[in-house]
Order: sequence, then structure tokens, then C-alpha cells
Amino acid sequence: MWRKIHSNRDPRDTIYSELKKEFSPYFGKANSAGKNLLQRYPKFFFGCMVTLMAVSLALSFTVFRHHEPVKAQMPTKTQSSPIQDGFTQIMVTAGEIKQTLKLKQLVDSITAKKQLTQADSTSLDSALSQLQRIHNHQNKNR
Repeated sequence: MWRKIHSNRDPRDTIYSELKKEFSPYFGKANSAGKNLLQRYPKFFFGCMVTLMAVSLALSFTVFRHHEPVKAQMPTKTQSSPIQDGFTQIMVTAGEIKQTLKLKQLVDSITAKKQLTQADSTSLDSALSQLQRIHNHQNKNR
């Protein structure tokens, strides 16, 4: 039904080879013109090259330099003893435990009810979010 199409193309022909065949005279002329120009004025091109390198060096250390953002200085702590810091940490932890126990008691009393009101739902949601906040705060301090 469909006839096979036979291509008589040379398998060594590629796009690159065809483009090279087509445009090689132009590239050859540009190459020879560039070589002649460089051979005629070598000191000028050497001076241009050195000047561009110097300008690049100067710009890289002035205009194009990326300064690191200044970090905000943390307020320095006054010198305190490790005993004082430890005692403060114990007091904070004790307060969190006390608050956790109160919230747990509130949650238990609300969940024991058979019928919940809107106020019960709101206070339960608030208590659970406070428990979550305390739990996250304790995990950060570890």
C-alpha cells in the first residue's frame, strides 16, 4: 500500500558539514582579515588587551563587588553565672509543666461531656493550640 522511500543521501553528510561547505569562504576571509589586522598592529591590540584587563580588575574590586549583608548584632548578655541560668531554665520549665497540667485537666473535663457547646469547642481548640505551642517551645530549647 505505502511505498518505501529510498534515500540516496550520503550518511557522512551532516548539518555541520553542509553549513561548513556553504559558509567556509566567508569564514576564511574573516580569518585572514583578522590575522592581517593583528599582524599589522600588534602593539595596539596588546595595549587594548592590557587596558581591558586593568579596567576589569578595577571594576571587580569596586563596582561589581557584592558586599555581605550586615548581620544584626545580638544584644550582649550580661555576665551571669551558669547556676543562675540553670535556675532560670528550671523555673521556666516548671511554669510550662504547671500550665500543661492545667490545660490537660481542662481538655479532660471538656472531653468528658456528652454534648459540647460552641464555647466548649472554642476553649478546647484554644487549649490544644496552647499545648502545641508549649510542646514546640520545649523542643526548641533542647
